[in-house]
Amino acid sequence: MTTAPATAAPAEANRRGQQVAQLVQRHGALIVLAVLLAVGGLAFDTFLTAYNLGNLAVQASFLAVIALGMTMVIITGGIDLSVGSVYALSGVLAAYGAREWGLLGAFALPLAVSAAIGLAHGLLVGKAKMAAFIVTLGGLLFARGLLQFLTAEGSQTYLVPQTETAFLELGQGRILGLGIPVLIVLVLYLLGGLVLQRTRFGMRLFAIGGSEDASSLMGLPVARTKVSVYVISAVLAGLAGILSAAQLGSGVTVIGVGLELDAIAAVVIGGTLLVGGAGSVGGTLAGVALLFVIRDVINQVGGFDSSMQLVVSGGFLVVVVVLQTLLSRAKRR
Repeated sequence: MTTAPATAAPAEANRRGQQVAQLVQRHGALIVLAVLLAVGGLAFDTFLTAYNLGNLAVQASFLAVIALGMTMVIITGGIDLSVGSVYALSGVLAAYGAREWGLLGAFALPLAVSAAIGLAHGLLVGKAKMAAFIVTLGGLLFARGLLQFLTAEGSQTYLVPQTETAFLELGQGRILGLGIPVLIVLVLYLLGGLVLQRTRFGMRLFAIGGSEDASSLMGLPVARTKVSVYVISAVLAGLAGILSAAQLGSGVTVIGVGLELDAIAAVVIGGTLLVGGAGSVGGTLAGVALLFVIRDVINQVGGFDSSMQLVVSGGFLVVVVVLQTLLSRAKRR
């Protein structure tokens, strides 16, 4: 009669341990972000001002758009290394399209090219079953090479005509005190959360990331789903490039270098597992915010250059990956 409580106690402790591990994995970035905001607000007078936070939000909005697509790709167990180059290429194409065909050209040209690149990635990864790392690395080189070709090795800059006020307003305007890019990010993440949690497509992403073989045996359209997520990732990178061109008023050729690594870092910090099968767009948004808050805190401290931001961000990412590994092992036990 005394064995039941004895066996129930370890089971209850194991269940609570799993709940704690899951909570830390899903919301760890948000918890750290809240702590860092509180500490920064106490340490620096200008840190929590509306002006500073508004500027940070606008700066982070471009990475946030890219990271949303990266989240979906990584949930399926894939990776997209091309987004930084597609982002830069789309900015140049948006500026060129705005100059030649106005607002329609500024959107249609970069989005069409981005979608074509994403479709090529998806077909090679989903249909031909090639390694996503190699395929998207080739996409990175292709997009950056096309960018260099269109701009004569970066010597030619396409400017957005000042008459295209509607396009420029997308990157520079404000509504209710918030930058338009920030509002676009909020809408996209709301839609992304609904897609992942409330649609069959979102459920397929988690199933494929959990086990591609099991998903195939269940009759899920694995190849078609993979094609879709790579197209979504590329199109969102293209949209971020369009917003960047609207904010800068030109197609800058040197942006986006290494941005794919920032996107991956934000997604992983936000709790999405690199092996796939788990993640959330809310966590990714918190991961993006955390990266920029860390950088701003370093800038507020002063005396450090941009390389220190990379050191801190890289070290933080290593800690997060180690914690994710330990938490995953704890949940399996």
